[in-house]
Amino acid sequence: MRTVFADSNYLWAILNPKDELHIKAGEVSKSLGNVLLITTEMILTELLNQSAKHGEILRGAAVQLVKQLKENPNVKVIAQTSVQFNEALKLYEDRSDKEWSLTDCSSFQIMQRKNIKEALTHDKHFEQAGFIALLRDNP
Repeated sequence: MRTVFADSNYLWAILNPKDELHIKAGEVSKSLGNVLLITTEMILTELLNQSAKHGEILRGAAVQLVKQLKENPNVKVIAQTSVQFNEALKLYEDRSDKEWSLTDCSSFQIMQRKNIKEALTHDKHFEQAGFIALLRDNP
């Protein structure tokens, strides 16, 4: 089964019909068919943090999405550990020439370990790190 990483901006686009990537995220999701989605607790934290400032309806929808993802057998949510945090912090420190967030660094390391090449994201940082950002217009 094809494995794809799910970033927070993809999850936000799916959740929020007013997001500029909402339609594209839905189209890309459908085009992938049956896949195993990998995401992390850090990604889910970003999603919940972003939804917090958008009112009760989107906040509640984000909570429901997180619960659904955690229960879905085609989604694996990787728990945050101290080791993972420290490894991501090292990459964050080493790549001070980039604008990569700590969550980005953690995501990149997980993708490398699991040999995942594609990410459901529009974040150009994934491309900088050598991955395919499926929500960007790739040549």
